[in-house]
Amino acid sequence: MRHLPVRMARWSARHAGRAIAGWFAFVVLCLVAGVALGTNEATTKDFWVGEAGRAEATATEGGLERSPTERIMIRARSGELDMAAAGAAARDVTVRMRSLPEVESVAAPVRSKDGEVLLVSVVLNGPELEGRTNVVPLLEQTAAVGADHPDLVVEETGSPAISKGVNDQRDEDLALSERISLPVTVITLLIVFGSVIMAGVPLLLALSSIAAAIGLSMVASHVMPDAGVGTNLILLIGLAVGVDYTLFYLKREREERARADGRLGPEALVELAAATAGRAIVVSGLAVIVSTATLYLATDVIFSSLATGTILVVAVAVASSLTVLPALLVVIGRRADRLAPRRAARRAERGKPARAGKPETGRVFAALLRPARTRPALTLCLSVLVMLGLAVPALGLKLIDPGRDTFSRDIPAMRVYDRLTESFPELLVTHEVVTRSTPEQAARVKHALEDLGRRAQADPLFAQAPKNAKNAKNAKNAKNAKNAVDPVDPADPKDLTNPAANPGSPEHFHPTVRTSADGRISVLELSVPHPAPSAEAIASLTHLREDHIPATVGRLSGVETAVSGDVARGRDYVSHESDKLPLVLGFLLLMTFLMTVWAFRSVVIGAIGVVLNLLSAGASLGMLVLVFQGTWAEGLLAFDSLGAIASRVPLFLVVILFGLSMDYQVFVVSRIQEARQNGMSAREAVLEGLNRSAKVVTSAAIVMVTVFGAFVALHLTEMKQMGFCLAVAVLLDAVVIRLMVLPSVLLLLGERAWWPARRPGRVGRTQEPAAGPLAEVG
Repeated sequence: MRHLPVRMARWSARHAGRAIAGWFAFVVLCLVAGVALGTNEATTKDFWVGEAGRAEATATEGGLERSPTERIMIRARSGELDMAAAGAAARDVTVRMRSLPEVESVAAPVRSKDGEVLLVSVVLNGPELEGRTNVVPLLEQTAAVGADHPDLVVEETGSPAISKGVNDQRDEDLALSERISLPVTVITLLIVFGSVIMAGVPLLLALSSIAAAIGLSMVASHVMPDAGVGTNLILLIGLAVGVDYTLFYLKREREERARADGRLGPEALVELAAATAGRAIVVSGLAVIVSTATLYLATDVIFSSLATGTILVVAVAVASSLTVLPALLVVIGRRADRLAPRRAARRAERGKPARAGKPETGRVFAALLRPARTRPALTLCLSVLVMLGLAVPALGLKLIDPGRDTFSRDIPAMRVYDRLTESFPELLVTHEVVTRSTPEQAARVKHALEDLGRRAQADPLFAQAPKNAKNAKNAKNAKNAKNAVDPVDPADPKDLTNPAANPGSPEHFHPTVRTSADGRISVLELSVPHPAPSAEAIASLTHLREDHIPATVGRLSGVETAVSGDVARGRDYVSHESDKLPLVLGFLLLMTFLMTVWAFRSVVIGAIGVVLNLLSAGASLGMLVLVFQGTWAEGLLAFDSLGAIASRVPLFLVVILFGLSMDYQVFVVSRIQEARQNGMSAREAVLEGLNRSAKVVTSAAIVMVTVFGAFVALHLTEMKQMGFCLAVAVLLDAVVIRLMVLPSVLLLLGERAWWPARRPGRVGRTQEPAAGPLAEVG
């Protein structure tokens, strides 16, 4: 590994044309291969975890799995609902939906308790996750019915329509984030390099790396199914690390160019940059890859998809820095050398002196470094106290699986969903009790499940509370009027036109037991009139699992019972992640430590890296809890607080933050180690390394903060949380950790920081480093 970056840079520099053509051919090949194979999307069974997963697997075995269902609501545009007109619209909906190949069945229309809404339920063919692609024709037909009945509002919602709306919104959000982050990235690079061409190189390589990684991720999905989030992360991480790696390499090449003062050609300058920055990029990339790979230990399809996307884009970004970047620098360098005499002549004619090199550290960075340089002990104590103070709110972290009820109301299907659940609160949450037994026990199991249904209905947490006095009257009349509980028959005009018909709770919303053809598997569906994230819905699941089931079907010997449904899925998913957290975090700390020790041959530097990463991650998670778990920042950041943090966010962020923090750790410490290899004292090496790395590290951090911060403008609360936490973490890491805490620690420890490595003697520029893959040449 020590010589690989130099050898690759040397070949690319000598064969610049072939290297550039080969890179873009590789990008095209990746895209073509990805498009040809397509994306293997995760299926419903890939998301099964815990008891809910076992229940769904059992139900699927018996052909009783949950089907994607759409709900078409028909209501008056103004005033009371005309049942004759509503009936005609319901018949139109029914005929149109039954003619679609995507539709399995259409249920009879039912009226809401207040009589203001007529509801038609449509079951789609295929698995639950395919509903979001199959729902498009249904939405078109619903719109057509609405156009044919202008006096009525005909609207559609359901899990398929909501999933489609979320995907569409995510695509729009990503486009928005690109419009925000790309201009700021270009401006930052222009400030750093003062050249349009040099600023365009990092952006070009980052975007080409993203394109190649997207193609490779499509290929990789045939080994590990794609959960639909990998591409989002490739865009997020790819732009950040792609620009960072190129920025570090370019900065080092320019340093070598200024130091050579025309005595070396572009090929030699590229080799010198590869011998230093190239090695640091390789180690940094490996650190991110190894850290991210710990997500596979979570045994979760979403985390596996996130890990695969991150690993691929980081690997491709490293490869671009080692292959095509040296070739591009040689081409640009040759052009600059040809133009240099003419530029010098023009400056001489105008009587202007040659440009002096800019100082490595400006006044801003000098001011930031001054506390650590002059008062390291005090700076260390204050900085650590600030970071620990920011981390304190993380102790109150609450996790929630963000389900359908937490999605943005900018999605049309979500606004319809709110109106649906207002008229039919029994559709808010459904618990599914699944049993497996022998066919001989089928009758006993059904009886026990019916008893369970009656117990649940008597439980206040399951009770259907009427919305107003009119509903209370309807509920009372329902006991004596059969037509109060019967669904409306679309084939019977009387049911649709009789204004005296007393609406009530539809029969098919009552607890029902379905049994498989062989009698082995049964499913009981129970409705709960509370949204999935609410305490009442969670309590109803607890009552069901701990009280009602043990008292009924749980008493039957030889019967397996498990509960799934909207709430169970989320609760079991959070529990699954919590169980995996110690394993993932333990391996993450271990691998971070081992990678740092391997890179710098220092146990102390390895321990420092782990502690600083924990400080950075803890402070950013504390800020995340402070901002998003409460309500005070809702107006500021345009979100509705969930009262908790999305369950996937903390684990994913800790892993990614450890990897990204290693970027700055590697680049800063490698410059310090380089100065130490050149014979400087421990104090001189720390100050020299920071002076040479502060500006470029901070510039890279600005790019990352911009890219991540753009996600705060998105609609999805989960993505807002990720973007905010990553932006805060990178900012804290680049400013507080790398410019204050790290130099203070290294200045206080002196040579002890490099234990057990011995102090090296001064080495020449043409010699190999004395020890360690990042022991740089001077």
